[in-house]
Amino acid sequence: MAFESLADKLQNTFKKLRGKGKVSEKDLKDAMREVKLALLEADVNFKVVKDFVSQVSQRASGAEVMESLTPAQQVIKIVNEELVALMGGTEAKLNISPKPPTVIMMAGLQGAGKTTTAAKLGGLLKKQGKRPLLCACDVYRPAAVKQLQVVGGKLELPVFSVEGSCDAVGIAKSALEHAVKHANDVLIIDTAGRLHIDEVLMEELKEISRAVNPTEILLVVDAMTGQDAVNVAESFNRELEIGGVVLTKLDGDTRGGAALSVRAVTQKPIKFCGMGEKLTDLEVFHPDRMASRILGMGDMLSLIEKAEQALDMKKAEELEKKLRSQTFTFGDFLDQMDQMKNMGSLGDILKMLPGVNAGALKNLDVDEKRMAHIEAIIQAMTPRERDLLDKLTVSRKERIAKGSGTSMQEVNTLVKQFEQMQKMMKQLSGGFGKKMKRRGGFFGGMPGGFPM
Repeated sequence: MAFESLADKLQNTFKKLRGKGKVSEKDLKDAMREVKLALLEADVNFKVVKDFVSQVSQRASGAEVMESLTPAQQVIKIVNEELVALMGGTEAKLNISPKPPTVIMMAGLQGAGKTTTAAKLGGLLKKQGKRPLLCACDVYRPAAVKQLQVVGGKLELPVFSVEGSCDAVGIAKSALEHAVKHANDVLIIDTAGRLHIDEVLMEELKEISRAVNPTEILLVVDAMTGQDAVNVAESFNRELEIGGVVLTKLDGDTRGGAALSVRAVTQKPIKFCGMGEKLTDLEVFHPDRMASRILGMGDMLSLIEKAEQALDMKKAEELEKKLRSQTFTFGDFLDQMDQMKNMGSLGDILKMLPGVNAGALKNLDVDEKRMAHIEAIIQAMTPRERDLLDKLTVSRKERIAKGSGTSMQEVNTLVKQFEQMQKMMKQLSGGFGKKMKRRGGFFGGMPGGFPM
């Protein structure tokens, strides 16, 4: 995960500071040296690091911090504020044309993930009530058009292409006419890339830009390329005047330097970030939330947004009624697990919680497997067993264990925990339902959650 190493180093540095009752000039200097090394190791641009450390040191060495009752907290607050400023300060919104269609041109090198990102962006805008049209203008890369049609089809997005044509500019013009005629209020153009920046690539992109006059040119950059990502962004911006950057593969094993450098070097905002391979894994880039994640403060706002998108509030209301009448079943529990899975992996969810050490979550596979085992056990039950209409006898448990590929011990543990949970529900049934509804379901509402 991006920033994992940087986050660990910064958090360790601030842990040392917190351990001191008073912070001396030497303590601050040592801490800033560690911050500087951590940022450089994360592949952040040297000039950016130098300016950042200088700014933090200048602010942190004032009497207001040094004589504070909580100097370490004051230093962390300053680092957080400067990180947010470094990444753009506030969320940079997508430019939307007052007169439809809004034309978004995707640019970038080959392999950065332009085609998939174009579809992801279309899917994101569709959720917001827009009617996007994808346009296949990468006429050189084999199967590029087909790839856009496949990913677009998965998201039920229309894709405009011209069979056999190598005229990218002509295709873009025709797509714009098609969008106007068919009331598509957003046109997303997937352009060709190269393995490196050359005159031919830039000239074609300029011609497309002149032909369709895009509302927004988004540069798609692979975060895993580190400082090269910043160099690419600089070169494209010089030639094209981009409106913003999309950082892909931020979920990969990347040091994260691109996210911290690209805004400072190009003065262009990061507007979106790709956080996974799923076609829904494109997020609006929030500098303040990213800074919070890096400093181990969590990201509760993103977690709440994920919950709102993934959890079915109608089902939450039905669950509330069952909790009130104490008729919660294994089937209801399975349904809650399905909703949890829509929010992503347990590890990703936990990383958004304040104070959770990302490094300590590396071996979380055990917990994920435990959830999979619980799911398999419940699915191996008959409908009557799930609804608690048939008692789970020893022979039934043996059948369930065999059918789910688990052990009798695991089945017994789940049944015992479920019974304990039911007893707890009887005690909490008075005000528990409302809390459930407010927190978005069983996992959010249960004090401490279901034992995993």
